[in-house]
Amino acid sequence: MNYLLDTNIILIYSRATEVAEKIEAQYQFFAEGNVLAVSVVTLGEVDAIVKKLGIGEKRKNRIDELINNIAKVRIDTTALISRYGDIDAFSQGKVGDVKQKFSAKNMGKNDLWIAATASLYNLTLVTTDKDFDHLSESHLKLLYLDIEDFRK
Repeated sequence: MNYLLDTNIILIYSRATEVAEKIEAQYQFFAEGNVLAVSVVTLGEVDAIVKKLGIGEKRKNRIDELINNIAKVRIDTTALISRYGDIDAFSQGKVGDVKQKFSAKNMGKNDLWIAATASLYNLTLVTTDKDFDHLSESHLKLLYLDIEDFRK
């Protein structure tokens, strides 16, 4: 499978806890044959979190190791910029005469970039974030992980 890992998934795996082990046991994202990617936006979010939370060297090293083994997707292509606009307009219910099955959503700008990346490159977005749900039928493949399922 081809996956785009959201920021929260990178952070979960960087903790190296039983939750991460259970997720990997069930989904085997890092198994041979899978293509894993992150948006450069995720890299920026992770860097900011590391700095704001004062994350220690051991966990920073795990983050670096994870990220070094994952493809990075840039956001400076015309097609990706256009997909960003498509998803933002759709989320706001501003796509022509099309009646949305949901109320307009104000997505965070970083989430828009991440969704656009998954959508354009046909990657399944793996996240613990419900903010992408309204896009799952129209714009992207979504794998939502409820963390509580892995804490049991």
